[in-house]
Amino acid sequence: MILETNRLILREWNLTDIDDLVEGLSNMDVVKWLAYVPHPYTVADAEKWIQYCLNSSGNGRERTDYHLAIELKSAQKVIGGVSLDKINFSQGTAGGGIWLNDKFHGQGYGAEAFGKRVEFAFEDLKLRRLENGYFKGNEVSFKMQEKLGYKVEGVRRKAHISLANGAVMDECITGLLKEEWIRA
Repeated sequence: MILETNRLILREWNLTDIDDLVEGLSNMDVVKWLAYVPHPYTVADAEKWIQYCLNSSGNGRERTDYHLAIELKSAQKVIGGVSLDKINFSQGTAGGGIWLNDKFHGQGYGAEAFGKRVEFAFEDLKLRRLENGYFKGNEVSFKMQEKLGYKVEGVRRKAHISLANGAVMDECITGLLKEEWIRA
């Protein structure tokens, strides 16, 4: 599957992405905001993740998750990842997240990729609600979600222990209804 924006391609992960994946997830300033990413992030971790993605990518309407590489068209380089997971077609809901290599922060790539993911969820998959979150303190993530119409719905206190640094994190839960969606 491929989704495109003006500057980005969102596509399935492949084994040629290992170096970009390791580069992007080797920075503590990135992975401290991700619950399930260890630090240091190794080639073995990247291989395991990509193999998981290759094995779990189903086809068609039965697919319940999409883990996609974010490729910068101009550089043909993977600069991050975006996911849409826990898709429940009977309820019309899903979750997921995003991360970007810190070298590409502050340039609007996150909102562009996440916005395309939201569009795919609502228009192609016909979902009605998306649930996401961010760790307390990661206001950049919240601001990006807020631009698309997400609203904070609550806090899961001490919900995660970061694999990267062992910190116990509060997770702010955000939600977006299709009718509230703001196209960025």
